[in-house]
Amino acid sequence: MRRKAIVAAALVTAAIALPGAASARTLAMIKDSGAIALCAHPNALPFASKDGKRHGFQVEMAEALARQLGVGLTEDWVITRYDVFRTDCDLVMDAIDDKEAQGETGLRLSKPYGRSGIVLAVREGEKGIASLKDLSARNKVGVLVSSVAAMTLEERGIDTVPDLFEDELLTMVGKREIDAAAVTPIAVGYYNLTHPKQKLRIIRAFDGEPNFTWNIAVGLRRPDPELRQAIDAALDKLLANGTAKRIYARYGVELRPPK
Repeated sequence: MRRKAIVAAALVTAAIALPGAASARTLAMIKDSGAIALCAHPNALPFASKDGKRHGFQVEMAEALARQLGVGLTEDWVITRYDVFRTDCDLVMDAIDDKEAQGETGLRLSKPYGRSGIVLAVREGEKGIASLKDLSARNKVGVLVSSVAAMTLEERGIDTVPDLFEDELLTMVGKREIDAAAVTPIAVGYYNLTHPKQKLRIIRAFDGEPNFTWNIAVGLRRPDPELRQAIDAALDKLLANGTAKRIYARYGVELRPPK
């Protein structure tokens, strides 16, 4: 996995509708122009990439949505929130479907089309850890710095190893430097795709914990009702015919249904 992928994707989601960005376009304006625009990071696989054979599931999903709308797709490649000020993008993929989380972004959300969260990643064949209850003070668990998972595990007396990047935590699990890592299933899926001889196993240990799972949706910059309805209808088709699931699977990621 490219370093900073998770951080970069979250940054784009948070920054896309900051005050000062270009004004949003209606569905009629998008159709008249012939293309809808996506904001994405140019070097953040599996989310998005400007170069290489793989362009990321966010780009592929946006392309599929564009086809359903009968238009093309253009990309506005952004790295920092300040770059967004110079773009006129219409959407961002994998936005957290939570009004409070999106309160400062100004994004309007489509219907949810998937579900993500935090899981435990362990080595294949690891029999000592099957749930959160199996973790104890003798285990070392990798966590993202200052994350909710870090605080939760530390409160339980579990020895945590902090890092800034999910891929580095997963590498430590693979090398047996730590016993498990609390990361997103996206990170584990892509790690397994790119490390076929050192695959890790997902344990959904946090499914019953608050703030550890969330739905994902398309984030839209103040869309008119017609654009929002068109995106929702396009998502319905992509989910029904299996296109959305296949796109995520190409990056080793299971697209789970929203709740």
